[in-house]
Amino acid sequence: MALTNGVLVHGPSAWGCAVRLPSGELLVRSGRKRFRAAAVESPVLRGPARLLEVFSLLPQVRRAVPEARLPFERPAVLAGMVGSAIGVRAVRESPRFGAAGREVLAGLLSFAPAVLALRGSSLAAYHGAEHVAIGSYEHGERREKEHERCGSHLVGPLLFTSGVGNALAAQAPPDLRPAARATAWLGALVASTEIFGWMVRNPDNRLAKTLALPGHELQHRVATADPSSEQLEVAEAALEACLRLEEEAA
Repeated sequence: MALTNGVLVHGPSAWGCAVRLPSGELLVRSGRKRFRAAAVESPVLRGPARLLEVFSLLPQVRRAVPEARLPFERPAVLAGMVGSAIGVRAVRESPRFGAAGREVLAGLLSFAPAVLALRGSSLAAYHGAEHVAIGSYEHGERREKEHERCGSHLVGPLLFTSGVGNALAAQAPPDLRPAARATAWLGALVASTEIFGWMVRNPDNRLAKTLALPGHELQHRVATADPSSEQLEVAEAALEACLRLEEEAA
């Protein structure tokens, strides 16, 4: 995960975080995870478990590294999240679009805060540094700023599964619609996580390439930028701190 002033890297059982302080000093911390999604093997629970793992990890990192600046702490991004929620509701209540069109447009609007967080800040460059450091470690050679396992590749599967799920939920009786939408969201998360795993295991499959295309374009055009040598140093320090603990646990 890229931060506004650094990088957080987490593996199956440990995490490492490095941030660049205003003084220019590099601050590095690491620790063990309290909740490990890697231990969850059920296809139905894997997606929610990974989401829960992130939400349980962030407070732990913030306590250990209070200097870390998370992406969604910027006021402009919080305002974007509120605006996105209002826009999604307006689209779903609009009679101008068909059911499928409403859900696709609502899905695109829901990604607006993430795009806003990346534009006009150092976050995109730290995101690129994260990808270069991890990709170079995994492949044993210098890699580019795009990475095949970036969460942005969930965009394609999520747009499809949430669109289908919410279109079906819209057919429920009005009093049951909120519960139906919540069920559709959970189902989309579960399905998207499994689809994403299949995409990673079958990178040369034509369907996998098609589903990965929106995420790749998002990475290439918006979500990442070429990092400086100082930003790459931060990402490599976070990766090294995480790997050190993972190797001790092995």
